[in-house]
Amino acid sequence: MRTLTRAIAAAVAIALCACAGAERRSGMVVSTSAIASRVGADMLARGGNAVDAAVATAFALAVTHPVAGNIGGGGFLLWRNADGSADAYDFREMAPAAATPTMFVKDGAYDAALHHDSYHSVGVPGTVAGLHLAWRDHGTLPWRDLVEPAVKLARDGFIVSDGLAQSLAEILPRMQAYPASVAQFSHEGRPYAAGETLRQPDLARTLERIAREGPAGFYEGLTAELLVRDMQAHGGLITLDDLRNYHAVKRAPLRGSYRGLEVVAMPPPSSGGVALLEMLNMLEHERWTRADFGSAAAVHMQVECMRRAFRDRARHLGDPDFNPDIPVARLTSKEYARTQAQSIDRTRAGRSAPADATSAAHESEQTTHLSVVDGALNAVSLTYTLEQGYGSCIVAPGTGFLLNNEMGDFNAQPGRTDDTGLIGTKPNLAAPGKRMLSSMCPTILAKDGTLFMVTGSPGGRTIINTVLETILAVVDFGMGAQEAVDAGRFHHQWLPDRIVYEPGALSPETIAALGAMGHTLKEGRNQGVAEVIVVLHDGELDGGCDRREPDGAAVRVDALRGRRDPSPRRRRRSSSNCTM
Repeated sequence: MRTLTRAIAAAVAIALCACAGAERRSGMVVSTSAIASRVGADMLARGGNAVDAAVATAFALAVTHPVAGNIGGGGFLLWRNADGSADAYDFREMAPAAATPTMFVKDGAYDAALHHDSYHSVGVPGTVAGLHLAWRDHGTLPWRDLVEPAVKLARDGFIVSDGLAQSLAEILPRMQAYPASVAQFSHEGRPYAAGETLRQPDLARTLERIAREGPAGFYEGLTAELLVRDMQAHGGLITLDDLRNYHAVKRAPLRGSYRGLEVVAMPPPSSGGVALLEMLNMLEHERWTRADFGSAAAVHMQVECMRRAFRDRARHLGDPDFNPDIPVARLTSKEYARTQAQSIDRTRAGRSAPADATSAAHESEQTTHLSVVDGALNAVSLTYTLEQGYGSCIVAPGTGFLLNNEMGDFNAQPGRTDDTGLIGTKPNLAAPGKRMLSSMCPTILAKDGTLFMVTGSPGGRTIINTVLETILAVVDFGMGAQEAVDAGRFHHQWLPDRIVYEPGALSPETIAALGAMGHTLKEGRNQGVAEVIVVLHDGELDGGCDRREPDGAAVRVDALRGRRDPSPRRRRRSSSNCTM
């Protein structure tokens, strides 16, 4: 549902600080929900670390941001310890054991409804397992304490914002086929109005089981039985064995560099880290100043790097457990980037030919991201999703949570090639236990061994380019966090062969110059919702919360005692709507 207005669009940065002598300690949570960010910030105030805050924020988003926040979906969490060690947590959904490469083909033809809008489109959820695995490895507060705020929000309710009211009204027609969904998100079919209280008692009971039993409270017992009963009643594929067999995976993160900064990113089955590092490597030798931002020359070079990285994404990337020969090291090497960059004509647009590779399936833009930094400068970048807005729109009776439709991120049909992007490359065809390819791109940067930047965004395949552009804005064009988030964005994904740009992102002169180079351009809508934290040279945190969402806000909670005046800053702070 690509035109869906996102719910609870409040990008919030909450900073908690304490100071002893000349030493400053601060923490920050940035997410798309004010309520959820406050939940995470409370965990920092109670002595928790970045993982504690991220887990609590994610569970709260499952209540307050149903368009993408979830326990019925999956995603990726990137953790960087202040000492430089890092872990990547893959909790992407898995295909049920009954999945096949041709499962979206009916009567010999591709069936889009099976692919995106049916019980067949539901992958085995990974969020609960992934959050628990990250907490088990790095969390410091009790598990129950992290889930309990979400239980309370679901049980006692929260005030529906204008954005959520509009979003629920828009999605209600699509939910009509699922009575439990209508009951959960409306007053017997009447949309919620802004200012009313949304209570979700079934979700509260499910979350309580998770709080009490951990993943077993989700993948086994009553919750699992309710989910599977609904699957069996409607021809779905997920079984009790599928749920019991689900596992999140801790993977080694990708590490690269850009202009002396260390870049830590997600490995496959996320394509984000590989494509991001490939583009950064190609751009590393460009010499830009602030005046070059938005110029035709700078945009052209970025677009040509995007073209090449997305072509490689389609050629090579998929679930590494099923594709052990993915050439990650080659694709992310400086040498490969040099050969790619040498093929770019600085005066003419390149061309994208379907015969060069085959593209992955369409990805929805309805995802959500959160960034966290704690007082010790540990950091989490977390992106997770249901796929389309509100996922499959299915709530299994008695469970209270929406199920994903992530199976739609598998390629639609073996060998099918057309100009819409539904092309059947082998690395991303459905198979039992396989994880579908993703563009999610949680990313963390460090400078001289110290945390420098945390970034990420929703936006389907635009995610990778949005993250790239936030990094370039800060590192190359000298912007603060909020200015970098506010800056206009553009996107190219190899196929279709065109630049899609946000309204006002490119000047008429730049558009004309790019057209003269042979580029095809199309004005689109807002691209992504980036959530960025930058560590300033004095250790203070600069938060950028994306105001592309209608309810965007930023809140700062200051708990300093005896704070000294900050020293002069080399990096100019960006203006923001934070309240200090």
